[in-house]
Amino acid sequence: MAIGSEALGTPHQTGDVPPRRPEGDLVHVGPMVPTKSYNSGMQPIAFVRAVPVSFRDALVMGTRPILDVDRARAQHRQYQAVLQTAGYQVRVLSGDEAHPDCPFIEDAAFVLASFAVATRPGAPERRGEVPPVAAALAELMPVRPIEDPGTIDGGDVLRLGSTVYVGRSSRTNDDAIRQLADMAADDDLDVVAVPVSNVLHLKSAVAVLDDETVLIAPGCVDRDIFAGYRILEKAPGEEHLASVLRLRTGVLAVTTTAPETTKRLEQAGFDLIEADSSEFQAADGGLTCLSILVDT
Repeated sequence: MAIGSEALGTPHQTGDVPPRRPEGDLVHVGPMVPTKSYNSGMQPIAFVRAVPVSFRDALVMGTRPILDVDRARAQHRQYQAVLQTAGYQVRVLSGDEAHPDCPFIEDAAFVLASFAVATRPGAPERRGEVPPVAAALAELMPVRPIEDPGTIDGGDVLRLGSTVYVGRSSRTNDDAIRQLADMAADDDLDVVAVPVSNVLHLKSAVAVLDDETVLIAPGCVDRDIFAGYRILEKAPGEEHLASVLRLRTGVLAVTTTAPETTKRLEQAGFDLIEADSSEFQAADGGLTCLSILVDT
């Protein structure tokens, strides 16, 4: 187990515009399945959560926008279609009118290697989103909870190989990072804490493009923490607009609101598919937080 930037040891070289590379205690919130082999032989699964009417009242960092629920639902259907084209079986959990942010399902739970982690969101009003998501995942794998006083949002958790980078943000604290490090050690994963500024979550600032490349928003994280990887930067003015979801096929789903960053990804040789998520971005969300991907 390791916590801190000293845990980074990935032996890759850094370049600003790289060419495309070749291809505590266990808590069960449902039926137990064997570890290391959950979903073995099954179609990859993508969990998403339906958009409630109350989404218009979702939490935001700055000035409250006017959110169009019908448009958000249409964008959510398109997002599901993108997941299906990548071979995922999409499982839609019911929305919850009492929890406007529930479509951002990844904040409620995330998958490591042999188990899932049920979060304890940093915004107290979001904690009721967790139980139904944890219960759905527990049908496939063991689920472990982050406990008080730890707080963590899934949007702050980014895995690259055997390292789990965790954003130290307004939503994720050091106690939760320590708890996660203890859990991750069981899967031989190291945890590295990454201070985050100017954005809500780590994944708002850093996106995985492939096993060797990340996309970073300048001014939001210390890029030296990712110095072992090839680094692309979001285009100026698009730090809060460019969102990327790496699909199991290697294709990158990208937002439609960051054309210059999209051009940089194309020039680097990545295969892209657009997914309009402007309503979710207006509520400080992105493409990664709208699903929990369970690959075989």
